[in-house]
Amino acid sequence: MLYRIAADGLVLFHLLFILFAVLGGLLVLRWRPLIWWHPPAALWGMAVEFFHLPCPLTEWENRLRQGAGQTGYGGGFIEHYILPVIYPAGLTPGIQIVLGCVVLLINGLVYLRLIRQRNMRRTP
Repeated sequence: MLYRIAADGLVLFHLLFILFAVLGGLLVLRWRPLIWWHPPAALWGMAVEFFHLPCPLTEWENRLRQGAGQTGYGGGFIEHYILPVIYPAGLTPGIQIVLGCVVLLINGLVYLRLIRQRNMRRTP
């Protein structure tokens, strides 16, 4: 039971990490100290998509599920609603490239705005 709870918690963390990688730049606009956390997360998210790298969270989750005696996902809220968002059916390398570009575009625009705001404050 403990392994399953840990695996479900890790899936939730995984989803939150993905959301932070994609949209965390918007949080940086409000809370500047996140600028130390968000760029590495966004770069990692882009690298996973662009270079088809395995995510260590996925491997960790699978090991926890095996420890719980599961071979697949059971029928809970996490599995039914969150897992399809993280692991959509039909995910291809081409779609992954598009997803990486979306992360790059959103965060590029946010950080461009941050740079412009900083430069505007410096000019008298």
